[in-house]
Amino acid sequence: MIKRILAIAMAAASIGAGSVAGATWWAHRSGAVHASAQAATVYSCPMHPDYRRDHPGDCPICGMDLEADRSDAATGGDESASRMPARAGVRVPAEQQQAIGVRVGVVTRSASTHSLRTTGRVAADENRTYPIIAAVSGSIRSASSVATGDTVKKDQALASFFSPDAQLEAAQQSYYDGLEMLYRSAGAPPQAPSHSRSAVEEIERLADGLRSLGVSNSQVRQLATRRELVHDIRVESPADGIVLQRRVSPGLRFDRGFEFYRIADLNRVWILVDVSRHQLPLIRHGAKARITTGNDSRALAATVSASEPIFDEATQTMKVRLESANPKLALKPGMFVDVEFPIDLPPMLIVPADAIVDSGLRKTVFVDCGDGHFEPRLVETGWRIGDDVEVTKGLTAGERIVIAGTFFIDSETRMKSTP
Repeated sequence: MIKRILAIAMAAASIGAGSVAGATWWAHRSGAVHASAQAATVYSCPMHPDYRRDHPGDCPICGMDLEADRSDAATGGDESASRMPARAGVRVPAEQQQAIGVRVGVVTRSASTHSLRTTGRVAADENRTYPIIAAVSGSIRSASSVATGDTVKKDQALASFFSPDAQLEAAQQSYYDGLEMLYRSAGAPPQAPSHSRSAVEEIERLADGLRSLGVSNSQVRQLATRRELVHDIRVESPADGIVLQRRVSPGLRFDRGFEFYRIADLNRVWILVDVSRHQLPLIRHGAKARITTGNDSRALAATVSASEPIFDEATQTMKVRLESANPKLALKPGMFVDVEFPIDLPPMLIVPADAIVDSGLRKTVFVDCGDGHFEPRLVETGWRIGDDVEVTKGLTAGERIVIAGTFFIDSETRMKSTP
């Protein structure tokens, strides 16, 4: 009988203890849910961060003082932020702040002018580039000493070639016949012909036939004077410029379409600038830029072209084209230069990039609450110009935040929030 009485008493005690534990667990869960539903300050235990409630006190699990945690209020109750584990603030004494290099700054809203710096590559202006293409097949008779990088003048002889193409001889004969008929019909000596409009147009058409076969303008004029068939055709420079490419040598056989030379006028050049996609809206057509090279401190002015940017798959950037005058031909095709854009920004919240801890999933700053206390705050960012970042959500003007030493503050908060 005594054994049965003892067993019943122990069972009753177990049930009572279970009820107390269940009530404690339910109160804990209710307090946490109620705290997470509020947009005001919540309090959590440093050792048991899952326990949270809306007023200060002691942790029922370990007895430690609860600490304020306003991370939910800073995010405005955002659903994605509420799913992330909360981290309590941390207190760092002034001596320790000085030792680890912590600096605090004030968040301000203001309009500002920044410089967007990037790199660019010089390219020849395609509208000032002249490829010299073979219109008939043949072989190179002679070539001048002009090489890649040399300066040439308009109508300067670069090479000569022989062509067995029958069209070339026929075009010369037609040109001579047209000149003879023009002189005879006019009844004037060849030295002083009286040209009508139609006769001049016919002669010009025949001359265009010679030009289409590779005969230069100066050689066409010589043919009109000498009236004899020629087999050596001169290759001449079509404009003043720099030789970008030479592919001829004596005895070289070539087909129609072969490129002899490539000449470029470098008095004006293009500069292809690498710009990330989030920086592209800051650069508008007609905007000014400043060009410098590593070897020359002098700056050149450039203008953003009206052409649309081109996406570069290799660098995953946008290619923006600038146009610039090139005095003294200081800029050479293929040269890399430094490019600086002055950017005028509207009023916005700007913080140093070092003030933001970016984990990939969220971005955090540390707000100075006074007396050495720092509180983590989730933020959203916009433009990044150089070393500054725009904050679009999470901060207000006048708040003090950590602008240097954020790594150490972040490490302290993570260590403190780890059970």
